Amino acid sequence: MTESRILAVDLPAGLRQYVPAQNPQPDPVEQELIDRTRELGGVAGMQVSPAQAALLRFLVGLTGARNVVEIGTFTGYSTLAMARALPDGGRLTACDVSREWTALGQEAWEKAGVADRIDLRIAPALETLRAMPAEPRVDMAFLDADKEGYIAYWEELVPRMRPGGLLVVDNTLFHGEVGDPGATGAAAHIRAFNDHVRADRRTESVLLALEDGVTLARRL
Repeated sequence: MTESRILAVDLPAGLRQYVPAQNPQPDPVEQELIDRTRELGGVAGMQVSPAQAALLRFLVGLTGARNVVEIGTFTGYSTLAMARALPDGGRLTACDVSREWTALGQEAWEKAGVADRIDLRIAPALETLRAMPAEPRVDMAFLDADKEGYIAYWEELVPRMRPGGLLVVDNTLFHGEVGDPGATGAAAHIRAFNDHVRADRRTESVLLALEDGVTLARRL
């Protein structure tokens, strides 16, 4: 998501400029991609924020991930951030169903010199995941796709994660609507997903009030 969307948890007015200024700022390639995505109109809200992109890049470096899977690429800002942190020989499998939107990302990946690290799969993500071999194990996964599919994606990802592998999931507060027991639509799907993750003994997880909610889960 971008700054233009209503955050589930907002910052006090005095921190809304201070906190972003303390984080790494988008470079020219990233900024161009952000700007081109905004030109798409309302769907631009699906793009991760610069803070989330910085976090993803940091987490790839922190975990030493070499094999990364992304479910939901959109225009490729998150993909770009993670690919830049991969070590030599690292690989990122990016799953999406839109050639139009991912084409913007492909241009940015080429400009940033990381296109050779990214394997873009244009197909339903469940098909891509189910076709993946058991090895190599996944070191890190980022889930930011259709909310009704989150549990199914989770169930395909968790068995493929190496012990200690990290799953990062976006939109787990869904504009604050998940707090309503009577939530409907996508919020209800996210509420069910959060319950599913909390009950999963294969992982340990924390839900962070960052942007629209980010869940971090470690494979045990």
